[in-house]
Amino acid sequence: MKHRIALIQMNVKGGEMKENLARAENCIASAADQGARLAVLPEAMDLGWTHPSCRDLAETVPDGEPARRLSAAAAANGLHVCAGLTERDGDKVYNTAILIDPKGQILCKHRKINELEIAHHCYDQGEQIRVVSTEFGTVGLMICADAFAKGEILSRSLGWMGADLILSPCAWAVPADHDPALTPYGDLWRRVYIPVAREFSLWIIAVSNVGPITAGPWAGRNCIGCSMVIDPTGREVLNGPYGADAETILWIEMEPPASKKRTSFHP
Repeated sequence: MKHRIALIQMNVKGGEMKENLARAENCIASAADQGARLAVLPEAMDLGWTHPSCRDLAETVPDGEPARRLSAAAAANGLHVCAGLTERDGDKVYNTAILIDPKGQILCKHRKINELEIAHHCYDQGEQIRVVSTEFGTVGLMICADAFAKGEILSRSLGWMGADLILSPCAWAVPADHDPALTPYGDLWRRVYIPVAREFSLWIIAVSNVGPITAGPWAGRNCIGCSMVIDPTGREVLNGPYGADAETILWIEMEPPASKKRTSFHP
């Protein structure tokens, strides 16, 4: 039986945690009503990527309000949820992604490693990558620019670790005057996703938010969606709509993973 997966390309408002969480809860419920087994939300969907509020308003995982509310939404609706959050741990703040099971338990947590330089003052650097066994096969997490690490080392490492599916919350932004007719958005992601998906026979699902960036180093830019799915043959099977107002729920039907022969390296 195929797995129905919802890509929640939601509007994220900088610094507006409660509004963003309420929007996410509504989207998760809608996805579940339409048969989703997994809902994937964008990067830093609680406060917005690089919003200055991150250093003051970030909360802990799993006990902070964002993680608790998303876990409750997963349990109430009986589906998996993957989301990007802003995580406080002592005096550090991380750009984090979590995967929650249908009972509301956090199965996996990833702290972004390859953060853009303009965001170094916002987020501390993660140190590990992980995979976890699920009904969708072995799932690995990464976040946005993790895919750009030299040689695609982070996504390839998830492949070496046996990932059948990589989930990547993202926040894809362009200057306000960007013209998608002249420069269609997405090739930079295809260049790093397609070779890895094909080489390791895995799915990559990347979900971006939409809406204006109102504060921080990229204030004035727009997040524009274009959420993307690459299948295990390296084929692009979904590219979401473009625009600061392109909020939507996108869908794919994912085939259960076939048993894969373990890859070995020979010098």
